[in-house]
Amino acid sequence: MSRNIVIIGASGTIGSSLVNIYKKNSDNQVYAFSRGYNYHRDANLIMDDIDILDEESMQKIVKKYFTESSIDILIIATGLLHNEIIFPEKSIREISLKKFQTVFNINTFAPALIFKHFFNSISRERKSVFAAFSARVGSISDNKIGGWHSYRASKSALNMIIKNFSIEISRKYKNNIIVGLHPGTVDSKLSKPFQKNVPTEKLFSGEYSALKIVKVLDSLSIQDTGKCFDFNSLEVFP
Repeated sequence: MSRNIVIIGASGTIGSSLVNIYKKNSDNQVYAFSRGYNYHRDANLIMDDIDILDEESMQKIVKKYFTESSIDILIIATGLLHNEIIFPEKSIREISLKKFQTVFNINTFAPALIFKHFFNSISRERKSVFAAFSARVGSISDNKIGGWHSYRASKSALNMIIKNFSIEISRKYKNNIIVGLHPGTVDSKLSKPFQKNVPTEKLFSGEYSALKIVKVLDSLSIQDTGKCFDFNSLEVFP
């Protein structure tokens, strides 16, 4: 069965691994979107530039590729934990408006905008899946140690967006599933500063995490929409 697979954040460690896995199946048409990509087409892979904080950029991508073709799987493989000037807060004293705005822009607002602009391209005839990378630390009930205020809050807010959108979209698209995914702790630039606290057996390669994610997405049913899962198919939130 041929499927249209969209990976947003395709240049990241997990995103690029997902692209490589999905494109191995020649029946899949894979669309790999990321900021700074130059347009490239190769067999069943299309790569192009997208700015996840620019609605015009999203509109151009949708118009260019999905006016007549529908999406079977869309994965938002983006996220921000830290960068050159932002680091997770260990104390309330480290909170700043700029930090909260920057983290929420990437982790919450961008996925919401992507859902907004891409959901009309959902396949209506068969099961379709929209998934966004969340995080276990976004769980309110699972939070026992505090800290990482902006990151935790942004992922909690994303989980609510996922739940809200799943309810609204199900009224029109009966075969659509919207979920959050906790991809595990992956050996990447995002996790580098924190790996010393992660047991070796719990630090995974991008390929391992991506393989598990693909398995989770393939196993989902309509009853799973609005939920958040880890890469072992366990429902890990709220």
